[in-house]
Amino acid sequence: MLSLDIFGFNALWSPYFLIILLVFTLAFFLITTKFRTKFQNSEPLTTKQASLFLTAMVLLYAIKGSPLDLMGHLMFYIHGITMVLLVFLVPPLFILSIPNWLWRTILNLKGIKPLFILFSKPIVALLLFNAFFSFYHIPIVFDHVMQNRYLHAGYSIILFVFAIGMWWSLICPLPEFKNLTGIKKVAYIFVNSILITPACALIIFSDNSLYATYHDPKVWSQVMSLCVGPMFDNLNLTGPELFSSMSAVEDQRLGGVVMKIIQEVIFAVVLGQVFFEWYRNDQEESEREMKKHVLNPTLE
Repeated sequence: MLSLDIFGFNALWSPYFLIILLVFTLAFFLITTKFRTKFQNSEPLTTKQASLFLTAMVLLYAIKGSPLDLMGHLMFYIHGITMVLLVFLVPPLFILSIPNWLWRTILNLKGIKPLFILFSKPIVALLLFNAFFSFYHIPIVFDHVMQNRYLHAGYSIILFVFAIGMWWSLICPLPEFKNLTGIKKVAYIFVNSILITPACALIIFSDNSLYATYHDPKVWSQVMSLCVGPMFDNLNLTGPELFSSMSAVEDQRLGGVVMKIIQEVIFAVVLGQVFFEWYRNDQEESEREMKKHVLNPTLE
């Protein structure tokens, strides 16, 4: 098998994307520390929020800027891992890392709040995210998107935004926006898991390689030219099989499996937190009722 080193440093490590993330990270910490006093009701950035933000940025770079991004153009199962992490792990970390006062500042910007309220409504967010996720993995759509740099970038950004909307109903940090509690959150997670299943099932149980990106030399070359740059044409490579011992079908099936498993693990963790929160609230309510009866026996 060939080494990835043949593609060069820029293709492997995306230095320009790294610079963008570093600037974004610097701006975040300046706003939330040095310049936070310029915002109403601002509070100090907590260690947890800083850690979550840095974790989200590191993951984002690993997914879209490290060799994993390039490998996702060679092996579908790597694409599956990075895609599911992009929409199921980075968004909740990002949401929880932003201080409440900064969220309110952003959402109060002209034109932002009405759109955010609309697209973060549980049913709307659920349908939009799963529709865009499933639509992306229709073979003809996937191959077309992968062959267009701007379409690929735009679709990834939109899907990420819709993922934030989907997660907002589950982990919304602002009390004035919370609209799902208890059993409704459980149902929301369950429906989400069901809606993503058809796309994964199509990928897992197909007897053929669905995506020309991973088996058609012409399409693969076009995709890699966009990813690597003009130097790719001088490498005289015939296809992704040069970098993997798996067949295209085996690679595809593994991709579908890892996408579903990682998604289920993340939802299981969130479901556990939902049940814990539900139990804690129930206990607190019971304690309040008990204190009422102790202080006011006549209530019985």
